Amino acid sequence: MTSLFPMFMKLEGRRCLVVGAGKVGEPKIAGLLETGARIRVISLDATVAVRERAREGKIDLELRAFNSHDLDGAFLAVVATSSRTLNERVYGEAQARGVLCNVVDVPDLCDFFYPSIVRRGDLQIAVSTAGQSPSLAQKIRQGLEKQFGPGYAAWVAELGKTRRLILASDVDKHRKLDLLHSLASREAAEAAIAEHRERAAELTTQGDRIWKGKSFW
Repeated sequence: MTSLFPMFMKLEGRRCLVVGAGKVGEPKIAGLLETGARIRVISLDATVAVRERAREGKIDLELRAFNSHDLDGAFLAVVATSSRTLNERVYGEAQARGVLCNVVDVPDLCDFFYPSIVRRGDLQIAVSTAGQSPSLAQKIRQGLEKQFGPGYAAWVAELGKTRRLILASDVDKHRKLDLLHSLASREAAEAAIAEHRERAAELTTQGDRIWKGKSFW
């Protein structure tokens, strides 16, 4: 197998087809929703959560059998059924149309794989074994979650704001690069995260004092 090309893809506004809306398809649909993609789901049945998203207008759900024309205009397809025959059929139709396709848990029927992801706001760290060992990817992700705690979300957001200010300034180009590198250092991250923790602790303490000082009649 040739090496995979790692990338983060923008799906906002793009048409994505999901075939299958059971317990396997449900989280795949949820993940696509976060991207702003236009999601169409074809399935003979659907979980309560998937039906609710359809009622809310977040996805288009059609409870029927798959038709090859369902792939027309799609950018990518995710197949989450228990039928090997149907999985192969959808994958074959997608290949014929140049539509990227992922048949869940069937590596040989995938144009792309779902990585194991650590999310901290705009910071995303993806781990993939190209379908060889999802369990290993999960263990590595768990280790990264401990290394990159929740505090990174706020720090990365602030880092983005500061970066834009520096780039828009009249500072010398080389000085800008030095500043950007120093802001992204491990020391800067640890200091910023520690400061956020202190602020959170102070707010919690203030809240407790206010709550305890209230009188209720």
